[in-house]
Amino acid sequence: MSLTAADIAEIARLLDESKFSSLSLEMGGFKLRIRRDGGGWAAGPVLEAEPQAGAPSAAPAQEAPSAAASAQAGAGEVDVPAPLLGNFYSAPRPGDPPFVEIGDTVSEDTTIAIIEVMKLMNPIRAEVSGTVVAILAENGSAVEEGQALIRVKVG
Repeated sequence: MSLTAADIAEIARLLDESKFSSLSLEMGGFKLRIRRDGGGWAAGPVLEAEPQAGAPSAAPAQEAPSAAASAQAGAGEVDVPAPLLGNFYSAPRPGDPPFVEIGDTVSEDTTIAIIEVMKLMNPIRAEVSGTVVAILAENGSAVEEGQALIRVKVG
């Protein structure tokens, strides 16, 4: 898969309209990082392309749940945040059962959802072990980076 000029323009537009200052994509053995230069786009985006040897790389590591999201969770509970901007899907395909439901036990490597970005489906992992106590994003909805997707009671 290759990015067209229209794809790059759309990425830049989405970044301009968002609060984000960078974007990282990893696919097909290729890594692309775009970041604002000096806090704005005046000098244009800075692109770094790094070919990756071997098989396509795994999804980027996710950050721990944010303090703001965790503040709304009860004692012993954490919110699993969206690692990127995109459309949230709770199941692999329409009509399929969801990846997780309230009451399900998850481990750090459990896939809890998919976030679609520019036709790329990105599996989202729980990154925590415990029991799902809430689904916080609506299936098919647009989510922002850091937005809470599910709440897990750790343990």
